[in-house]
Amino acid sequence: MTELGWTSVADLARLIGTKQVSPVEVVRACLDRITALDGTLRTFITVCAEPALQAAHAALARVLAGETLGPLDGVPIGLKDLFDTAGVRTTAGSRILADRVPGTDATVVTRLTGAGAIVLGKLNMHEFAYGPLGRNAHYGDTVNPWDAGRPRVPGGSSSGSGAAVAAGLVPAALGSDTGGSIRMPASLCGVTGLKPTYGRVSRAGVLPLAWTMDHVGPMARTAEDCALLLGAMAGYDPADASTSVLPVPDYARALSGSIAGVRVGVLRQGFLDASAADVAAGVEAAARMLQSLGAKTDDAAIEQMEHVPAAAFAIVASEALAYHAGWLKSRPADYQPDVRERLQAAAFVTGAQYVRAQQTRALIRDAVDEALRHRDLLLAPATPITAPALDETHADIRGERVSVTAAMIRLTRPFNLSGHPVCAVPCGFTAEGLPIGMQIIGRPFDEVTVLRVADAYQRATDWHRRRPPLAS
Repeated sequence: MTELGWTSVADLARLIGTKQVSPVEVVRACLDRITALDGTLRTFITVCAEPALQAAHAALARVLAGETLGPLDGVPIGLKDLFDTAGVRTTAGSRILADRVPGTDATVVTRLTGAGAIVLGKLNMHEFAYGPLGRNAHYGDTVNPWDAGRPRVPGGSSSGSGAAVAAGLVPAALGSDTGGSIRMPASLCGVTGLKPTYGRVSRAGVLPLAWTMDHVGPMARTAEDCALLLGAMAGYDPADASTSVLPVPDYARALSGSIAGVRVGVLRQGFLDASAADVAAGVEAAARMLQSLGAKTDDAAIEQMEHVPAAAFAIVASEALAYHAGWLKSRPADYQPDVRERLQAAAFVTGAQYVRAQQTRALIRDAVDEALRHRDLLLAPATPITAPALDETHADIRGERVSVTAAMIRLTRPFNLSGHPVCAVPCGFTAEGLPIGMQIIGRPFDEVTVLRVADAYQRATDWHRRRPPLAS
């Protein structure tokens, strides 16, 4: 297998554009890695080998003719299997939709392929995106490539996206994030994942979990790669009324490498002090690195954090049940047990509780805005623990025994409620070789600053360049 599996989106685009490498060669290298490794990792539900090779030959013809489509021409990507793809089944990781073949592409798929990206296939996920661990009873559990001696959780629900990028099966992938489903697998798998501002990216043609909490974003090895994908994806879409009409910046061009004077608030209360010691130490070291690069740091706090779990549960559960009510009555046995139980529990959320949760959500959004009033960014761990084994149900965090499921979403879901942009970036490893991730939180629609700081940090560190043992 060639080194092309480890080449970034930005470098692949440059190599293809300068005719140093063929898009056909790149796609074949990815397909070879999928053949060799995915029997163990189980990151893909559907591999689109022949269509991808056909698209690669078309991209090669454009390159040779000097007529490339855009900055991603010839670069392969993977899609979490809840993005509609015309003529290719979109299962949402479920048995219920196992044979569903959409007639049209999701808006973001249209935009990415319009920029020349090549879809390699559809990636595994927690069924219907309703779970933080990435378990799937129908298509097999995705295995974290940072195995460290025993099969480990990749994070969910975008489990296949995180693990496939981490293992070099695909240079970039799309995920969705309702409670942290981009940032959790990015953290546990040691890759970069961006949850844009709510409304920055269209969700038309994306199967929903909770309409008012769902976000769509890219996952890749670097912030630069995420910037390239976001630039192609973002912008108003008349098919999604929640999208913003604000203009889309050139995110990649804004990555100057300079962060002098950027004000960063470090979230300790409820974030660092609620994380395992090795995770907190990794984020503290990252804060010091940002200081050395010219950023100004201080301690920050977010009020209303104690209300996040109840508000997030009431909103997600109610909206998920609204979507699934028919199937839950007619096909309950076709759901995997944990997803079925979550949907059934949603029936006990009252309309009044849902309204109160949305009111509480506004308070949390205001609290995040207040923390950012005199700062450009906030810094926090992405997950309070590193990747647990697949069979672990509880974790110890500073002497507190907590559910792995509850721990996983503890630090990410506040920013689904608030809608702020967040980038998860690898910032270290534990003694046993497991990735540690941090999240960089920005002001609404200021993905430029979020990505600029993430990129500057990655220029100064090499955590994102390390390769997992199951994929080297």
